[in-house]
Amino acid sequence: MSAEQVAGSLESGMTIGIGGWGSRRKPMALVRAVLRTGVGDLTIISYGGPDVGMLCAAGKVRRVVAPFVTLDSIPLEPHFRRARQEGAIEFVEYDEGMFMFGLLAAAHRLPFLPTRAGMGSDVLRVNPGLRTVRSPYEDGEELVAVPALRMDVALVHLNRADPRGNAQYLGPDPYFDDLYAKAAGRCYVSCERVVDAADLLKEGPVQSLLISRSMVAGVVEAPGGAGFTSCEPDYGRDEAEQRRYVETPWEEFDDQQG
Repeated sequence: MSAEQVAGSLESGMTIGIGGWGSRRKPMALVRAVLRTGVGDLTIISYGGPDVGMLCAAGKVRRVVAPFVTLDSIPLEPHFRRARQEGAIEFVEYDEGMFMFGLLAAAHRLPFLPTRAGMGSDVLRVNPGLRTVRSPYEDGEELVAVPALRMDVALVHLNRADPRGNAQYLGPDPYFDDLYAKAAGRCYVSCERVVDAADLLKEGPVQSLLISRSMVAGVVEAPGGAGFTSCEPDYGRDEAEQRRYVETPWEEFDDQQG
């Protein structure tokens, strides 16, 4: 598929999960394609980075669910921060571990999963919709019941994929992209390079085959498609471009993106 075909399949009001972590291996080619559509009123589920910031700056987001929204080397994503401070979006903030359990619950088609993360913290105070449950076993421990982070569509970027959707990461971390793929109604994978299935194991060990074709609705070959975020080992983060993104008014930066 093309990035434009993926973006064209989305509808306003959807819940979109975006893989990657902060400013690392974000599916930016797909995000930029979404920016060029008329969709809006989106709920974004993400270990957030410039994906969230750009969509907020473009006025396409109603609600963000995230444990953070950061550019890594620049701690706070400026467009997300502005949208939040101005009350332009709703924000559900979970602990990183709670967020992972929400992805796991959705991936396994469970309504929630229990965790100790969040107990005794302000997470419960600022998220009054969260509930606790007690263990049905002898200890009767009280736990946070993290709701499943279900999503209509997931967008992820991997290093390699075959034409059927088997996708591979070659960098230091899978960033939970497999959970996004499993948790979504459909998943689209962009990649640095589409290769024959037989060549995937020439690129890396079998453990690097993170996403199965059974989870994937479409594959987009997008060299440099994570930029300006990193996609190790293919390329690192473009710090100069990221700084330009932070320092340039959104309207000017968006125009320069075409």
